[in-house]
Amino acid sequence: MTITPITKNLLIVAGDVSGDLHASNLIKALKAKDPEVKITAIGGKLMEKEADTFLFDLASKGASGFVEPLKKMPMWIKLLSMIRQYMETQNPMALIVVDFYGFNHQVLGLAAHRNIPAYYYVTPQVWASRQYRAKRLAALTRKMFVIYPFEPAFHQKFGGEAVFLGNPLLDIMPDAPAKTFTHIQDTKNHPWKLGLLPGSRMGEITRLTPVFYQAFKKVLKTFPNTQAYLFALPSLPDKVFLDLLGEKPHPHFHIVRDEHYAQRAQMDYLLCCSGTATLESALLGVPMLVAYKLSWPTYKIAKMVIKVSYISLVNLLAKEKPLVKEFIQQDATAQALAAETAAMFQNPQKLEDMHKKLLELRASLGEKGVALRAAENILEDLKK
Repeated sequence: MTITPITKNLLIVAGDVSGDLHASNLIKALKAKDPEVKITAIGGKLMEKEADTFLFDLASKGASGFVEPLKKMPMWIKLLSMIRQYMETQNPMALIVVDFYGFNHQVLGLAAHRNIPAYYYVTPQVWASRQYRAKRLAALTRKMFVIYPFEPAFHQKFGGEAVFLGNPLLDIMPDAPAKTFTHIQDTKNHPWKLGLLPGSRMGEITRLTPVFYQAFKKVLKTFPNTQAYLFALPSLPDKVFLDLLGEKPHPHFHIVRDEHYAQRAQMDYLLCCSGTATLESALLGVPMLVAYKLSWPTYKIAKMVIKVSYISLVNLLAKEKPLVKEFIQQDATAQALAAETAAMFQNPQKLEDMHKKLLELRASLGEKGVALRAAENILEDLKK
């Protein structure tokens, strides 16, 4: 049976939680700019809600690092076969992929072989490791929509057309509330709000949740009124986190879910897993430290291929010197994190200075309306 291609059909593919969020906003923007557009999506629950046709929930099965994706290869091979068949029967007007290089560069290859124009929204950070990938991206895409102001110049060196329209996180983040800390006189007895963000992937959550919790308990010895708030994924039950504590939770420990960032914006300080959460927190102006633990095989490979000096996006974007302390692998201990947190609580001026510098960083990343500008750009480019 021959399937008639849908007019103005766009195929959009994302592979993890943050990609699902950004892609869903782009879908809404594309439909706002052209109501005749029909979206077929592979991604997550947010994309499923916005798309006309949803093929597969890849976001819930994503993997990171160097070793974990190998375990997903059988599933990816089946999904690539489905995408190949879809492209050949539906002949989409264009392909848009979102982050998630390991899988999406294969999807881009399928599109290239079928002369389907392709765009990359939220381009992977190939400038940080395996820079040779930039040349492949240049060959497979008509245009890339990057999320940091220094990226267009980087991709241009490899022949890629990349534009910076602002960071898409600005579309979903609230304005940063004004914060003051220097009015705090009795730092020891102040009711500090300490946020714990152990990551969005199970490997991160498993490795960092116990460390963050024990760090909080050590902070309590000096600052007994501190309240800790663990920011949990909506999809994971409390039991996952409580089991990782290894003991009955302290009365000052709370598990929260905060889809609109209102609670995180009220935190005084954060213990934050490296990743998108660090940039989100920076846009809120919340002072933080950054920690990360990988499996040892992944860590050894990462040390060989990563070409940047810092793991956190906040420090990579800082123009002069790093803004936040980083604790990696064996350095990410409860004792070290607690000592850094205590040092910040004892010096409210440091907290206030970091808050101001984080807001300066936010100003360098553009203005709201990023998804709408990207949608308009893609639709205009397709008219050509």
